[in-house]
Amino acid sequence: MEPAPPDHMPTALPNDVLIVEDDPIIALDFEDTILGFGVKTVRTAASVAKALEMIADRAPDFALLDVGLVHEKSFAIAERLDALEIPLVFVTGYSADVRLPAAFTHKPRLPKPCSADALKAMLGSRSDNLARR
Repeated sequence: MEPAPPDHMPTALPNDVLIVEDDPIIALDFEDTILGFGVKTVRTAASVAKALEMIADRAPDFALLDVGLVHEKSFAIAERLDALEIPLVFVTGYSADVRLPAAFTHKPRLPKPCSADALKAMLGSRSDNLARR
């Protein structure tokens, strides 16, 4: 049997994921799940300021952004990640109708809660897109 063509090879996952989530239980669940996939480093931030500080210190390979944080939205983080060409996914407990700024309407979204399979697929597909640049 011949090996599968490159398009069907298992997808590489990012080495460093930043989770921006203000609910500590949800953040911990995402962290445990992502570490369980074999991702080497998972960092969490509960605010825009903390996330921007972490990005300035060391940019992640990938980010999960809760849209609605306490008293703020995560769009400033998305702008910074976009400028650095870092793949990101918006995660929201709101319906698919949640309004994103025009610059981010093309960005992928995951619902909260989401399955581990959906999360892993999103991590892999976004990493593939980064590798093709």
